Amino acid sequence: MPPRRPPQPFARTWLLPAECRVQYVRAQTRRHFLRNAQIGLGAWALAELLGPHAAAAPLAEVEHPLAAKPPQLPARARAVIYLHMSGGPPQHDLFDWKPTLVEHHMQPCPKELLEGARFPFIKGHPKLLGTPYKFSQHGQCGAWVSELLPKMAEHVDEMAIVRSLVTDQFNHAPAELFLYTGAPRAGNASMGSWITYGLGSENQDLPGFVVLISGGTDPTGGKSLWSSGFLPSVYQGVQCRSEGEPILYVNDPRGLNRELRRRSLDALRRLNELELETFGDPETLTRISQYELAYRMQISVPEVMDISREPARVLEDYGAQPGAGTFANNCLLARRLVEQGVRYVQLFDWGWDCHGTGAGDDIVNHLPKKCQEVDRPVAALLADLKARGLLDETLVIWGGEFGRTAMNEARGGSTFLGRDHHPHCFTVWLAGGGIRGGLSFGETDELGYFVARDKVTIPDLQATILHLLGLDPHRLTYRYQGLNQRLIGPTDEPRVRHELLV
Repeated sequence: MPPRRPPQPFARTWLLPAECRVQYVRAQTRRHFLRNAQIGLGAWALAELLGPHAAAAPLAEVEHPLAAKPPQLPARARAVIYLHMSGGPPQHDLFDWKPTLVEHHMQPCPKELLEGARFPFIKGHPKLLGTPYKFSQHGQCGAWVSELLPKMAEHVDEMAIVRSLVTDQFNHAPAELFLYTGAPRAGNASMGSWITYGLGSENQDLPGFVVLISGGTDPTGGKSLWSSGFLPSVYQGVQCRSEGEPILYVNDPRGLNRELRRRSLDALRRLNELELETFGDPETLTRISQYELAYRMQISVPEVMDISREPARVLEDYGAQPGAGTFANNCLLARRLVEQGVRYVQLFDWGWDCHGTGAGDDIVNHLPKKCQEVDRPVAALLADLKARGLLDETLVIWGGEFGRTAMNEARGGSTFLGRDHHPHCFTVWLAGGGIRGGLSFGETDELGYFVARDKVTIPDLQATILHLLGLDPHRLTYRYQGLNQRLIGPTDEPRVRHELLV
């Protein structure tokens, strides 16, 4: 055995400036050279290949990536409020009235529906589960709505209720990722990021994409649901809190006043600009923009997030309580944010996973509580937007990531009533911003198991939302990994559902 070399505690681990330059040169590749050779053969060849796309981005776009941009198409809406009931609300108990299912309540499910079917939790031969709740018709359109949502039912003439949505995912996280990023796995850009990438924001002192959470936890898909993915990170969603500090760590540290903060940011900007000149990484521009936005948000965010400024009557309408982290508060905040020019506001409310394993997740005890939490504030949001002249230009969407089964789950012999995950049909509704109000679109079979008419896919829904905002879902792309990435996926099958539009 060779003798061990004694440790050298004072060995030099840093490099002199000249050595740094040598190391930098050694790290260069042909790709680095061609990128930096602005007047060389590589640059000429690249310019010839890129053609008209070789032009540099406008300076204003570089310095202000969230600046408002003109839409590609005539726009019906300028903002979106997406109300996501995380866990999958049971459509049979809320919007999809099935008297035949009630008639066959607790009878064995037809065998033909179970052949080749997979369920996350149902075992053996399940029994059909008719809703225990009464349905009635509402509005001039006569839409059927459950007694669990009496306030929401007052606004059916503003809604297009789509009962024929389908997905190809039956677990929460992949289904939520598919809905919001176009892929059932993490890594893609979220819908709000695509929209702010395409349109920017109308208020440069606030984020273009804001996320609000209630129900005690994040949605199952996690923060990937508002990630910018492969898009520049300036377009990612900013999670705000309705309780405590609106945004964590955005305030100045103790002992640092605003003037010193400004001087620090100016120095940091100069350092980042030097890094940009050296390496040309576009994320450096994003970093500069985010520091500047954070500085502006220190003033603007606390003001817009303070719902105590609202009249007592408005707070009462929503059922909001200043300082509480509730869905009602978040609905009121959503109105305040779009009123101030925020482009996309995403609300996630956890607690809709009604499996029936106990009183805490069944459709008899738990579901009425969840409906009571959202019914009043959603109705107040629609009424408030309409009264302020904002509903015509704000697209409001309500729904979950998939549907629930027409059968009782009865996991482990549970006697509580509940429904398993079901991808073959579920209900969402849309209102405002170019939507044909008073419309009931699509239909499921008599047991509410499969779509019988006018099937709508997740990419169809995504394409329709983008179209309403003036974005061409097939032309809104971002080059990544050699492909023109799109929210709606790589095929031309997704289509705008014009039947839902005015």
